[in-house]
Amino acid sequence: MKTSVSRRELFRFVTAGAAGVAIGTLGGRRIPVALGAPVVPPASPPGAPHAPAPAHAAGSVGEVNPKRAAIDPMRYLTHFDWGKETRLPGGRTLREYKLVATDREVEVAPGVLFPAWTYNGQVPGPTLRAREGDRLRIHFINAGSHPHNIHFHGFHAAGMDGIEPIETGKSFVYEFDAEPFGLHLYHCHVLPIKRHIHKGLYGTFIIDPPQGRPPARELVMMMNGFDTNFDGENEIYAVNSIPFHYARNPIPLKQDELVRVYLVNITEFDPINSFHLHANFFNVFRTGTRLTTNEFTDNLMLCQAERAILEFRYKRPGRFMFHAHQSEFAELGWMSFFEVTANGAT
Repeated sequence: MKTSVSRRELFRFVTAGAAGVAIGTLGGRRIPVALGAPVVPPASPPGAPHAPAPAHAAGSVGEVNPKRAAIDPMRYLTHFDWGKETRLPGGRTLREYKLVATDREVEVAPGVLFPAWTYNGQVPGPTLRAREGDRLRIHFINAGSHPHNIHFHGFHAAGMDGIEPIETGKSFVYEFDAEPFGLHLYHCHVLPIKRHIHKGLYGTFIIDPPQGRPPARELVMMMNGFDTNFDGENEIYAVNSIPFHYARNPIPLKQDELVRVYLVNITEFDPINSFHLHANFFNVFRTGTRLTTNEFTDNLMLCQAERAILEFRYKRPGRFMFHAHQSEFAELGWMSFFEVTANGAT
């Protein structure tokens, strides 16, 4: 007899005493037990140098193998692909990018492997960046085992909309102008779309305004999740794919510096995800298409494919939490910290 196990039943099972990564049995079914409830790491004294959180700081036991990880979360935060830049006749900038769809088994929690579909071997795919008015040319190769494509949010001709499947072994060139400026995303649009997105075919796409934005510490964060037993419910939640990574390895910031977070929600199977910042508020620039703020808050909810630019400064040094304000998401991996260093500290 097949017994259905809900995500919440799984969560109760895990937090009742099965912390760590193992294969558990619940309701007669073998299930991957990935995570337990997180433990808050101790804060550093004001002005103290940054140090990694202790091993017990998060709800998983052990570390994800970097060679098998879906992404290097620290590098992904600040790495932008501006493409290969050349000049068109008349002096206009042309940026060319290469995206290859591949199958790759990735580790999404210690000992938990996931059969991902990727752009350039990573989940999320590379963060593409350009300036409004640039001409963009994206060379797409489908080296995966299924038909795939790329749908870009933004303005483009119908033939560049990325809804036609590109068969295995085939290629296609997407070309369009970078507009409008703002925070966008790209993803596979082949049916069933939820499967192609959930398995990892998505990434962030940033178009800067012509005049740019004020200098800031810029961070890219894609809120995502993983259904590790393919029952239509996520067992793992994260920002940038690896649960609790920024709880174990807080993101370093400096006191009083302007921080700009490019926040995108790509979570499948759940109607919303959220971002809550502790001990601070942030200015919200929804979709990034206006240079004036829409809102000043400490909590933001986004549906899938919604995105926003967040800007803030920390007035005081210390270790500050940020996480999803759906408690279940936080306790299953979407829990993180900033480590703010005092002015003058080295």
